[in-house]
Amino acid sequence: MYRREIRPKKALGQHFLKDMSVAERIAGVLPGTAELPVLEIGAGTGILTRFLLQNRQPLTVVEIDKESVIYLGKHYPELQGRIVEADFLKLDLNTLFPAPFAVIGNYPYNISGQIFFKVLEYKDKIPFCAGMLQKEVAERLATPAGKRACGIITVLVQAWYDVEYLFTVEPEAFDPPPKVKSAVIRMTRNRRTELGCDETLFKTVVKTAFNRRRKTLRNSLKSLLGENSAIAALPVFDRRPEQLSVEEFIELTRYFQ
Repeated sequence: MYRREIRPKKALGQHFLKDMSVAERIAGVLPGTAELPVLEIGAGTGILTRFLLQNRQPLTVVEIDKESVIYLGKHYPELQGRIVEADFLKLDLNTLFPAPFAVIGNYPYNISGQIFFKVLEYKDKIPFCAGMLQKEVAERLATPAGKRACGIITVLVQAWYDVEYLFTVEPEAFDPPPKVKSAVIRMTRNRRTELGCDETLFKTVVKTAFNRRRKTLRNSLKSLLGENSAIAALPVFDRRPEQLSVEEFIELTRYFQ
């Protein structure tokens, strides 16, 4: 039905999920806590929406595509008043959700990283986040920090969330089929309440280190170290950023403080 009413738009990175069994599996990865509201990002044709509604959790959807908003309003009357036509990246989530909520979606590949960075801004309100994204990005999110595949997003997300790689989704499950495989992950807020170091400086250290990831930390963090820094002689600076765990990045940040 949606093929006649909504056309996938390349500019929005839209690949509409058409496999009902995959949609049902994705909807089932969030904990079934009835009182926890859910925000679905990029509802599109509503294939995931229908199963989320069956979970009996209060559901709000945010969708930037006008055609999709009209379609959702027409086919899901139970969402009346809970369809937000907006760019998720620009939303004030505190206005939408005064209390904790979960996040889920079939995330556009071109902004999936930005979506997770936005989730981090509201980490104290989002105990669970799940959804589908490009397989390569999912693997990077879920790989243990300290492994070769890890990157900026690995360390920053895993500082606050436990990340699980759940299952892979083939291109044929979408319309149009993407050129890469997809994967579903689940993020669960860990027990960390503070880093034990300056959080802004922590982000700066991680991002600066990975901007030259093949260099040792002594070289990649040169701009932060200065010319005559005493800490530059520490053994940790002989290592590369992908070799450090979250805890070691926290300790590294303390050195700079």
